[in-house]
Amino acid sequence: MTDSFLQKCINDTLQGLRDGLSHFSGPSHAAVIFSLPGQKQLSIYDPDSLLRGHELKIKHFYFDGENVPVFPVYNGKSVSYSHIESVPDLQIDGLLSFGGSSATVPYQMWFSEHHPDLTSTGPTIRWLEHAVLRFSHDIANDAELYTGISGKFLKEYSTHAIHDHILRENLDNTGKQLNLDVYPILDAILSISKTSEEGALPSGELVFVEPQDIASIDLLAAFDENDLPRINHFKHVRKLLQTVEDFEHKLISDGSRIFGIAGSGLPHKSLTAEYHGRYGYLQLNNDTVCSFSDGRYKSSSLRAKLFEVEEALLDFDLHMDIRDKLFHIVSTLVHRAQFMKHGCTFILDINEKPASVSGQLLKRPLDLNVPELLELACAFSRVDGALHIFKDQHLHRFACILDGHTIEGEDRARGARYNSALRFTAENPDTIVIVVSSDRPVSVIQKGIVYHGQCQWRSQTNCKLAPEPLEEWLKVSDY
Repeated sequence: MTDSFLQKCINDTLQGLRDGLSHFSGPSHAAVIFSLPGQKQLSIYDPDSLLRGHELKIKHFYFDGENVPVFPVYNGKSVSYSHIESVPDLQIDGLLSFGGSSATVPYQMWFSEHHPDLTSTGPTIRWLEHAVLRFSHDIANDAELYTGISGKFLKEYSTHAIHDHILRENLDNTGKQLNLDVYPILDAILSISKTSEEGALPSGELVFVEPQDIASIDLLAAFDENDLPRINHFKHVRKLLQTVEDFEHKLISDGSRIFGIAGSGLPHKSLTAEYHGRYGYLQLNNDTVCSFSDGRYKSSSLRAKLFEVEEALLDFDLHMDIRDKLFHIVSTLVHRAQFMKHGCTFILDINEKPASVSGQLLKRPLDLNVPELLELACAFSRVDGALHIFKDQHLHRFACILDGHTIEGEDRARGARYNSALRFTAENPDTIVIVVSSDRPVSVIQKGIVYHGQCQWRSQTNCKLAPEPLEEWLKVSDY
């Protein structure tokens, strides 16, 4: 095996994995630690420095007290690349990983970040597992038969990752195979989500249960056996969803046809598509697997990434109880705005005295720790302008106008709320502004900059870095 073949093989695999996960979960990195046949040392390929900062744990995992490499080797009898034995996971905080051992690649462990807003880690783990299989396959083929197709497979793997997770999770939890044809169901869910009726996208629940369980369901309204709607008649299904928009009732399907409408008492083993207009969630046995919007499956919970608000509050000298109360208030306001599908802006004012803001001043500020007054603040957020919340957890003004001078970093592609918040926070550094757009994005802005709780992703699409010995990689850092 030549060094150039190894570099191309591993770079194509890593790039495909990184691109695919970036579409599924947002900007993502990837890395791998591996050993090839005949090698007594481990190599690492980490072009994005994903594993930097974790050197101590990596050293303790892979080396004994005398710095001698210690890692699993393949003990199976099969020489097939597809026979993969699982290996222990590193369990590094903030990362997801999956490793395996085969005859062609005695050891490999693939890594990507654990995004904080994942609905489930399962699909990403299955993605990493498939990278293990693809890399083993490519090394087995060697340079003469190498096609570079693995990277393309991994880039487009999202539906397969969800499918594989559903089957694996169901088997682990019930000990039985899921008797549903999952691929057509996944296709139907997305197609229905894009089908509008009188200009509105679907709301309601569509539940897929195993065919043998249909008879045990007490249907409130059962459709005639000779006239059961087909699940692939997307327009018809979209019309039927209008009957369950209150979310209390559900359409029932066996994955092929719709049998009627049910209430409670459904079998535990089921797949549910929960539609909320422009977005929705896929659930397996009441556990959320992923979300979907814009005709794609995504790992995100599609809730506001309010961990950024938590981290921004840590920049201020506030008692933990005050931070917790402010975070609860903001979370309630933001999530209610998202549910009601309207844009709004919230000012968290951490000054010693309330900042001077132009808006409707309240004679008596509202204590937002009181549930009914917090509900009233949610209603105020529908009025054009920002809500002014002081660090005393009271609402002082609403319908506020944010102003300030022009600054660098403004984005004409974004709306007035976003750019006004940039200007206002640049001139009021002891404030945090949360901007909720009507199309669901949430921006946390402080000191004229959009706050990011994590390091920004830097693409390495054209990187030519090569794998290096893990021992040498560790020496670069004094950890």
